Amino acid sequence: MMDAVKLAIVGGVLLVLGGLAMALGLLPASDALVIADRVWPILLFVVAVTIVAELAATAGVFDVAASWLARVAKGRTWVLWLLVVVLAIAVTAFLSLDTTAVLLTPVVVAVARAHRLDPLPFAFATVWLANTASLFLPVSNLTNLLAVERVGAGHAGSFVALLGLPALVAVVVTCAVLVLVHRRALRGSYAPARPPVVSDRVQLVVAASVVVVLLPLLVSGLPPWMPALAAAVVLGILFAWRSPGALRFALVPWQLVVFAAGLFLAVGALEALGSGAVVAAATGTGDDLLSLWQLSGVGMLGANAINNLPAYLAFESSADSPARLAALLIGVNAGPLITPWASLATLLWHARLTAVGIDVPWRRYVLLGLITAPLVVGLSVIPLALF
Repeated sequence: MMDAVKLAIVGGVLLVLGGLAMALGLLPASDALVIADRVWPILLFVVAVTIVAELAATAGVFDVAASWLARVAKGRTWVLWLLVVVLAIAVTAFLSLDTTAVLLTPVVVAVARAHRLDPLPFAFATVWLANTASLFLPVSNLTNLLAVERVGAGHAGSFVALLGLPALVAVVVTCAVLVLVHRRALRGSYAPARPPVVSDRVQLVVAASVVVVLLPLLVSGLPPWMPALAAAVVLGILFAWRSPGALRFALVPWQLVVFAAGLFLAVGALEALGSGAVVAAATGTGDDLLSLWQLSGVGMLGANAINNLPAYLAFESSADSPARLAALLIGVNAGPLITPWASLATLLWHARLTAVGIDVPWRRYVLLGLITAPLVVGLSVIPLALF
C-alpha cells in the first residue's frame, strides 16, 4: 500500500509540473488535449480490467484454477510448475502483468504451501513472466497499449505478427533460466491437497464465465476498454447482488491512474522543450541488428533506472519503424528484471510475498536479473532482424 501511495504522490507532483508548463506556455493547450485524447481509453481499460481481475479473484476463480492444475499434475512437481507457467503467461497476456503479480502470486504460493513445496520457484515464475510475457498482446502491458496504434492501425493481429516470435523467445529463455536456478526444488512429487472451499458457487461460475467471454473480446478488434468496461459492470452487478461488501473504492487503481496521467503530461512538456534530440543521440537509428540491440538496450537500462513506463514514453519518438518500436517494447517490457522499481508489477509482487510471510532479498533478485535481463532482451531482438 505504501508503494501505491508513493506512486500517487509522484503522479500528483508530475501533474502539477505539467500544469505549470501549460500555464507558462511551454506546453500548448492543443498538445495537452492530444495527450488526453490518447490517454483516456488506456486508463479506462486499466481501471476496468483491474476491477474485473480483483472481483474474479474474490470469487475464487484463480484459486480454483490453480487447485485444478495441482490435480492435473498428479503429484509431479515439475509438471505443476509448468502448468503454473502456462497460467501465468495466459493471465499476463490477457489480463495484464499487474494481475499476474498481484493476484496470481499469492494463489500459486498458497498452492505450493498446501502441497508442501518450496514456493520460490512458483513466485519467481510469476514475477519474471509477468514482465517477459507482457509482449504477447496489446492488453498485456500499458506500454503496448501506447504502442499499438503505431502497429498495423492498432489491430491485435498486427501486433502479434510483429512481436509474437520475440515474445515466445522471451518466455522460453525466462523459463530456461528459472529451471536452471530452481532445478533442485522442482524435483520429486507431492501428495494432493484438498481443493479450496467455495463459499458462493453461483458467484464463482458467473465470474469465471465473464472472464472466459472477456478474453477473446480483448483481441477481437474492439477497443479494449469496451469489453473490459462491460465485464466490470456485469461483475459489479453480480457482487452488488451476492457480496456487496466486496465493492469498495480500493478496487479502483487510482494511484496508477494519477501516476500515468501525470507522467503523460510531464513527458509531453519535456518533448515540447526539445528532449527528442537527446533521445535520438542515445538510441541511434536503423533497423539492423546492432541498431535494434542499441535501442532495446537503452530501453532496458532506462526501465531499470527509472521505470518501464517513463522509459517507453521517453524513447518512443526514436522508435520510427515497426522493428524499432518492437525493439523498444522488448527492452522496456522484458528488461525490467533487475531493479525493484523497474516495473510496478515487481514492487506489487514483493509486497504480496511479504504479506504472506515470504522474504525474497532484493540482493538475490538483482543478481539474478543482471544475468537474465540482458540475455532475454538480447535473444528476443534477434527475430526482428531475421524476418
